[in-house]
Amino acid sequence: MNNILKPKSKEEINQIYKDLQKKGSINKYNEIIGKTIKTIINECDEIIFRFDDNIEYKMFHIQDCCEYVTLEDINGELNDLIDSPLLIAEEIICINEHASESGTWTFYKFATIKGYVTIRWYGTSNGYYSENVNFIKMIL
Repeated sequence: MNNILKPKSKEEINQIYKDLQKKGSINKYNEIIGKTIKTIINECDEIIFRFDDNIEYKMFHIQDCCEYVTLEDINGELNDLIDSPLLIAEEIICINEHASESGTWTFYKFATIKGYVTIRWYGTSNGYYSENVNFIKMIL
């Protein structure tokens, strides 16, 4: 039997996450796993997640000179994340080595028992400006 297809233990999975986190490429949002989203507001390059405990998380980027960060696409149905506890909430950052100057892909992955959603952002700059997406907690 091929070891690649062998299921991994929770300890092995946690070690993989820790190794990736050291490289700065993956972040798990443990504070929202298990929480329930009540509404999602998607306006242009900003998404607001409102949870049932009156806490919001806002996903956005404030544009600056010589850089551009935009929401490229949403794969899956945002409605699948509403009224069911989150099982997965993570951010994965990948450098685009083929960008003319500097480019960064940022993927947000969310899942509930109803479905899985990937939100993909892309940022470019001359290398001196931020291409990061903000995902911040806001208390109502």
